[in-house]
Amino acid sequence: MKTGIKFLKKYFSKLFFPVAWTIIILILLMLPGNMLPNEKHFKIPNFDKFVHISLFGGFVFLWCLYISTRNFSINKNLVLFFWIFTTGIALGISMEFVQKYFIPFRDFSLGDIIADMIGASIGYGVSNIYLVEEIDTH
Repeated sequence: MKTGIKFLKKYFSKLFFPVAWTIIILILLMLPGNMLPNEKHFKIPNFDKFVHISLFGGFVFLWCLYISTRNFSINKNLVLFFWIFTTGIALGISMEFVQKYFIPFRDFSLGDIIADMIGASIGYGVSNIYLVEEIDTH
């Protein structure tokens, strides 16, 4: 796994990637509902939940990956990783309210919030297991 993490750090740890991922999330979650493909076309039940898990897992992991390349102590990284995790959850929850009140043809979904939290938790767990271990070995 160390070679995989080294590859990710080498090619994906620039600030561009987490910023771009965040912008992609915001764009996708603010699209009017009539611009989204109908889930029935995918023939995969709850496909949108998988998308939410992937978006927010990627959000947390990419921001943690970026932070892990800064020369912070392990403790500071752990604190920053936690803040990224909580920011991801807050973003997921707040975007559901934005969809409910401000985006046409979108509505509030507790299932989406749960999927966002699962994704953020996976990103946080993977970051703590693999990125902190990498920091510790330097």
